[in-house]
Amino acid sequence: MAAMRWVMTVVGVLAIAMGVLWMAQGAGLFPYPQSSFMINQTPWIIWGGLLALVGLVITWGAGRVLR
Repeated sequence: MAAMRWVMTVVGVLAIAMGVLWMAQGAGLFPYPQSSFMINQTPWIIWGGLLALVGLVITWGAGRVLR
């Protein structure tokens, strides 16, 4: 059970980090690489926010449900 909690926490944190990165690229705050199709594109702000929210739910669920 502890291994499952650890795996879910890692997956949740990675999802949060990726979501924040997508949001930053969509907003034009992180324009790397310069040829990225995600830069200054509003849909990536929304998708990134949703992914970060899913990551929060997974991380919360790992600590709450798997006790």
